[in-house]
Amino acid sequence: MTGPVERSHRVIRMLGRDPDESHRGATPLELLFDLTFVVAFGVAGNELAHFLAEDHIAPGVGGFVFAVFAISWAWINFSWFASAYDTDDWLFRLLTMVQMAGVLILALGLSTMFESLEHGGHVDNGVMVLGYVVMRVPMVFQWARAARQDPRRRSACQAYIVTILVAQAGWIVLLLAQTSIPVTFTWVVVLALVELAGPVLAETRYGGTPWNARHLAERYGLLVIITLGEGLIGTMASLTALVGPGGPGWSADVALVGLAGTALTFGMWWTYFIIPSAEILHARRERVFGWGYGHIPMFGAVVAVGAGLHVAAYYIERESVLGAVATLVTVAIPTALFIAGVYWMYSALTRSLDPFHIALLVGSAAVLVVSVALAATDASVPWCLLVLALTPWVTVVGYEVRGHRHDEEVLAKL
Repeated sequence: MTGPVERSHRVIRMLGRDPDESHRGATPLELLFDLTFVVAFGVAGNELAHFLAEDHIAPGVGGFVFAVFAISWAWINFSWFASAYDTDDWLFRLLTMVQMAGVLILALGLSTMFESLEHGGHVDNGVMVLGYVVMRVPMVFQWARAARQDPRRRSACQAYIVTILVAQAGWIVLLLAQTSIPVTFTWVVVLALVELAGPVLAETRYGGTPWNARHLAERYGLLVIITLGEGLIGTMASLTALVGPGGPGWSADVALVGLAGTALTFGMWWTYFIIPSAEILHARRERVFGWGYGHIPMFGAVVAVGAGLHVAAYYIERESVLGAVATLVTVAIPTALFIAGVYWMYSALTRSLDPFHIALLVGSAAVLVVSVALAATDASVPWCLLVLALTPWVTVVGYEVRGHRHDEEVLAKL
């Protein structure tokens, strides 16, 4: 199918969308699909905040990394398929609904998985695997439908089918074996590599699928915005701790926390959309893998910033065993990972290195260090958060004053 999606929603043959289709935006169905990931990321962030506030660092971080990987992996596979083969007919819609149910089941299993890491033994991810089965069955059906109806790209579609089935069988075997935590995470890496082989082989060896670069860039940007919502939730948790029952009430700290959380979230949003992803991917499709899968740690970093702000709320409520410095660190580390991820992604995507970027990275690191150092001198947490919130604004100001010229040069070369 190369023209506009028909409005009757009758079953339409999957011939692939036009990769150069203009004005290709996210569909209402894709936006609805993303709402399930709001829930999943929210549960993961809430569990991380809870574990960090109780100083259970290792199981909290380990469970969060596992959760973010599982959530992001599920979203990526659907989004790439929809970019290439979205027919928006009734069958496509119903299969997408089933996948949404799978995401919600996955989210239901996150708390149990976190708890199992805390108590040792093995990783209890049974509900998560069930959620994946619910997601993967309709996903395989969709790829099989595309393979049957789009003969030119049958080999590419089959590569996706085989690797998804092998990886899913591996997840089920791993669940039944109930291996130790180290063994489980080792096999997680192996199974991830198996499933990653599908897109790599399909897109580089078997002709590829007709995904739309601008559409895909928009989809990733929308999920980044969803993860940024966790920062606003964390801000609201801190404000509630200040003005809610038992809190000190309305004060200057309320304004400082509100400003800090909003400024940090907004600055991260501005920083992310500096990257000219759509234009570069449209011209250089082969650069999509590092960009696409490189978003997984970025999604995690953004959600973790929100979790850190939630930890600050626990600290204000005196429900955290962490001190002021450790509380600031729970926000500072994911902020640093996000900023580093943005610059890495920019350099990898543009195949360039602007010396000015190094200066901006140093400036960002300095702001983070100052915010934590202030906490060590017994400065109030709200003031420290406000200083920390300036971190992404180093990049914003640098880009608006000078860095945009580098963007113009890179795009001109394309």
